[in-house]
Amino acid sequence: MKNENWEKAKKIFADAIKFAPDERLRFLDDVCADDADTRREVESLLNSFDDASSFMESPAIGEVAEVIRQDKNLTNGKCFGHYEIISQIGAGGMGEVYLAKDKKLDRRVAVKILNEKFSRHESNLSRFILEAKAASALNHPNILVIHEIGAEGEANYIVSEFVEGKTLRARFTESPMRLSEALDIAVQIAGALSTAHAARIVHRDIKPENVIVRPDGYVKILDFGLAKLIAEKNKSFAGSEAATAKQNNTAQGVILGTVNYMSPEQAKGERIDERTDIFSFGVLLYEMIAGRTPFAGDSNSETLANLINKKPPPLSRFAAGVPEELTRIVAETLRKKRDERYQTTKDLLADLKALREKLTFEENLERTAAPDAAANGTTAELQAATTGDAAKKQTAEQNSLFGKITKRKTATLAALAFAFIIVAVVGVYFAFFAPPPAVSSVAVLPFENATGDANFDYLSDGLSESLVDRLSQLPELKVIARSSSFKYRGADVDLRNAANRLGVQAVVIGKITRRGDVLNIRVEMIDTRDNRQMWSEQYNRQASDALSVQEQIAQAASAKLRSKLTGAEEQRLTKSTTQNPEAFQLYLKGVFHANKSKPAEKLKAVEYFQQAIALDPNYAQSYVALASVYHGLMNYIDVPPENYPQKARENVLKALALDDQLPDALIMYGSVLTREYDFVGAERELKRAVELNPNLAGAHLGYGSLLSNLGRHEEALAETRRGLELDPISIGANHSYSYSLFYARKYDECIAQSKKVVEMNPEFFGSHFLLAVAYEMKGDYAASVAERVKMNEIGGTKQRAEAFQKSFDAGGWEGFLREATADNAPFNVPPYIAVTFNAALGEKDKAFAILDKLYKERSPELRQIKVDPRLDNLRSDPRFQDLLRRVGLPQ
Repeated sequence: MKNENWEKAKKIFADAIKFAPDERLRFLDDVCADDADTRREVESLLNSFDDASSFMESPAIGEVAEVIRQDKNLTNGKCFGHYEIISQIGAGGMGEVYLAKDKKLDRRVAVKILNEKFSRHESNLSRFILEAKAASALNHPNILVIHEIGAEGEANYIVSEFVEGKTLRARFTESPMRLSEALDIAVQIAGALSTAHAARIVHRDIKPENVIVRPDGYVKILDFGLAKLIAEKNKSFAGSEAATAKQNNTAQGVILGTVNYMSPEQAKGERIDERTDIFSFGVLLYEMIAGRTPFAGDSNSETLANLINKKPPPLSRFAAGVPEELTRIVAETLRKKRDERYQTTKDLLADLKALREKLTFEENLERTAAPDAAANGTTAELQAATTGDAAKKQTAEQNSLFGKITKRKTATLAALAFAFIIVAVVGVYFAFFAPPPAVSSVAVLPFENATGDANFDYLSDGLSESLVDRLSQLPELKVIARSSSFKYRGADVDLRNAANRLGVQAVVIGKITRRGDVLNIRVEMIDTRDNRQMWSEQYNRQASDALSVQEQIAQAASAKLRSKLTGAEEQRLTKSTTQNPEAFQLYLKGVFHANKSKPAEKLKAVEYFQQAIALDPNYAQSYVALASVYHGLMNYIDVPPENYPQKARENVLKALALDDQLPDALIMYGSVLTREYDFVGAERELKRAVELNPNLAGAHLGYGSLLSNLGRHEEALAETRRGLELDPISIGANHSYSYSLFYARKYDECIAQSKKVVEMNPEFFGSHFLLAVAYEMKGDYAASVAERVKMNEIGGTKQRAEAFQKSFDAGGWEGFLREATADNAPFNVPPYIAVTFNAALGEKDKAFAILDKLYKERSPELRQIKVDPRLDNLRSDPRFQDLLRRVGLPQ
């Protein structure tokens, strides 16, 4: 910007700050009507001015200070009332801060004087006064003390205690913080915020610059200059009700605070409450441990985008040896949605104190157990005895040795006695007081139907599956997917072996028996590490009470798995997708049949879901389940299409219209969009599902599959591996991982993984096919054909299998391909396989003719063409790039 334009912008800015915020826009419309560049500069200055309005902060743009600075600074030694100025220590948008001497009480203080130009408008002065009153109402040793508010002539001022020390930012730059130091500072800050929040005051600008650490380690929080008074009636500190309301209205919707430490709701200009400070505190705590903030980008806009959309990197990436509990605490403070964070600073403070006490105890225990260094030393007498003649040396050695033995014996006995006491105390503590080791992973095994009536199978399966769904919503708890945990069905399951294979610490088991018309449902939770029963409960209910009993089981189980639940977690656990017990019963019956493999069973599931919806048209979960069945039926060749793609789309959209926070619906919608070649939309929905519930294997596997098709292989493998951790022994999850390896061209790993699946189920058709194509890409054509023969033998087409082998034996791999693609072929191959065979033979025209036909049919197989190595011979052809464009895949 030219200098004259810059001077013009500064002059307009100086005039603009005289107006209230809602009047400034009209003022700028008038004076900058034909000068967009100048207006942008003025708005930039105004934004910096608003951000600089805190107690000790300097403006973000240096020239702002030049415009708004007092005409004459107070000189050293000048008296301001009964305060004698010592030196200026800060300048900000609202005014300047001086170190002064209180001549009445003979103490050093900080005097903040409101800028003359800033104070001309009533709203600015009111804000200044509210800041002082809000802060002065807070009585806490870790909050800066406000001594006085007053006026001298036309100047308004606030007097506070002067804190000698350094900012937390300055402490960061010195050296990495020890964990004990970071925890101590965190406890002090949390304690101060807890007091402020109890008074219904939110700081809104927690950052290292607003925390002073004294030389003795004591912490002071500065600057409640952005504080929001969130109580409508709190006249004790905020003056009149009208003044408080005015403060609220002025702040609402305005982004205030420092970008790196903002909460997502601040960044979006939404309503804020105490949980905003909890988020900012979490960023600060993260920075103390990791040495960096979790969302920092190369620009403010990138930081804001990270803040709103990205998960924070795990603490362990930047700091080794971080306690698991601290990782959990930080993660809970940094939840994007405020309902999922700590709901009160009081709870956060309790967790931090408990962690600090635990670590202090362990540190003291380790220190007292260390050997007594003095007992291992040598004495000065013995060292001195090494000089002189031999006789003196011998006598000195004997005397010294006797003294050494006596001292060591005494020290050893004392050390042994002390060690015995410590061991005894520790033993008593762990025997009677120490909590059992926390459980962070669980599997819900299928409940046993011991009623003797197969008609209740749907209930035993449904209750356990419902519990899986409920518990999977708890963050920081690994819950194994149904497709793996339901492998362990029956009364004779070795629980420890099951837990080891599933990779969990605890299992939930259940059993349903019947007495007359009443069902007895017994549920247990077992910590398989020591076979300890963590919890057991019995429920006597009618089958029609399934809705209420599954909620009670979920709440009781979660209470044993977590020391406490946040309000958001409690809400998710108790949230019911229907209030109609009969609809829920029909839904469970539908799920029972949908999980069976035969198409006839799935069509029966459709009937049950439709009946559930008829009873409760707002039953979102039933719409999702119905969409899932329709989507699955498309994969059965012998099932008439019946417009299943459209039915899947319609039902999943109905579910999302009822609940757009339902991860299962987002997963299904992602699958629908993938089938429709809308890869951007599919990624949006699947990514959102992962964020809403990171515990869902299906979300990770679906997203991983999409990323694999898009050619983002490292991301794809990471997602599918996470899905596999949550669903470790299911065929589908393991097979999905095999495909990600294949498309990443990791053929040896793909073969090993596919063989693992074959061991799990030798009859699984898909893994034999994947082995065949992996061997094909490695050039082991005999092995490839052998796997194709096995596929056909499993499928019951023995004649076709024999034809495959005969063709290969007669003409080798090329002969096999030519016979398979000939017009009069003795065996037919599916169209997409014919494409790959023609590509291998160099028959490009034939391959593209089939691909065009598949595109017109909107074949889902085309979504893999970007990464399928079998199509490499076609990639240089312009027709292939055109096909990628039409399908919507990146080129």
